[in-house]
Amino acid sequence: MIPGAGEYDVDLSIDERDIERLLSVMPEDVEAAPELSYCRNVFVPLTTACRYTCTYCTYYDPPGEATLMSPEEIRETCRAGAAAGCTEALFTFGDDPDDRYTELYDQLDSLGHGSVHEYLREACEIALSEGLLPHANPGDQTREQMATVADVNASMGVMLETTADVQAHGGPRAKSPGQRLATIRTAGELGVPFTTGILVGIGEDWRDRAESILAIAAMHERYGHIQEVIVQPVVENERWRGGSPDLATMRRATAMARAGLPADVSVQVPPNLAPARELVDCGIDDLGGVSPVTDDHINPDYAWPAVKELEAVADAAGVPLCERLPVYERFVEAGWCPPAIERAIGAEGAAGRRFRAVLERGENPTTPVSSD
Repeated sequence: MIPGAGEYDVDLSIDERDIERLLSVMPEDVEAAPELSYCRNVFVPLTTACRYTCTYCTYYDPPGEATLMSPEEIRETCRAGAAAGCTEALFTFGDDPDDRYTELYDQLDSLGHGSVHEYLREACEIALSEGLLPHANPGDQTREQMATVADVNASMGVMLETTADVQAHGGPRAKSPGQRLATIRTAGELGVPFTTGILVGIGEDWRDRAESILAIAAMHERYGHIQEVIVQPVVENERWRGGSPDLATMRRATAMARAGLPADVSVQVPPNLAPARELVDCGIDDLGGVSPVTDDHINPDYAWPAVKELEAVADAAGVPLCERLPVYERFVEAGWCPPAIERAIGAEGAAGRRFRAVLERGENPTTPVSSD
């Protein structure tokens, strides 16, 4: 039974035979993808407040230290990203901050907002006005919270991480896998193209990994909304000294993800955290979002690779590298985008031309895309 599933009314059963089949998958059982994709983004850490205190996470700051980006800072960051040819504004903040963060809520009140999600909506509107497509990753969300921002996002996301109840999530404000799955379900019900993933090495075992992959697959089979699944290793940082998974573990976990997910769901590894070159033959077809402008604020010790480094990964594998938008092309073509995103993609001007050029490049990945 997935911890918390009943509490959050997540009706999800996973066949034991499917788990056993996935546990038998090895890298040699999957095929390499015919191409690799990536997205140019700008990282916008809306706030470092978070209700959780996961032992591997350096992103959150405690009450009294958590910051909130101002509208001016958001606009400046987005403007720099658009000028550098980015297409995505990646908005992050810790899961819905609790009432300990009194100073944060005072800041929100001074900006005319009663919640972080109300402010996130304003931030997404700023990104659109500056020529970027928002992709918000604000952790667990209720239906009301997600509905507040879904119509101004090209896609959204939350890492499932694991269906297991692990000590790394422990403490009085522990994450619940059931709540994570409820958020993924809500995205499906609202028709939001969605990114999720598993975190490898936080205390889960191989059965937990198989169950997590199959849980995501089941959600996609129900709603058709999962666009990519990230296979991410936990990495050493100032709060985590529990080690990182070795290459053999990452190769097997990546192959399991490819074998356990529907063919239309992409498998991604983050190239600043995982040995992407050694994982290409395990079925990955995406290298995620990389930024020419901002740091990875969740993993600040691990710099984004330059696009030339991604090209080197693709060249070594003998496959083309193509740029993509934060919403995958098939969702654009199928009409999943809300009106605000459709208008942005179809708009006259540099941003609209950039978005459409990326879509066209997806059809012909050998054609270079120039930045405006």
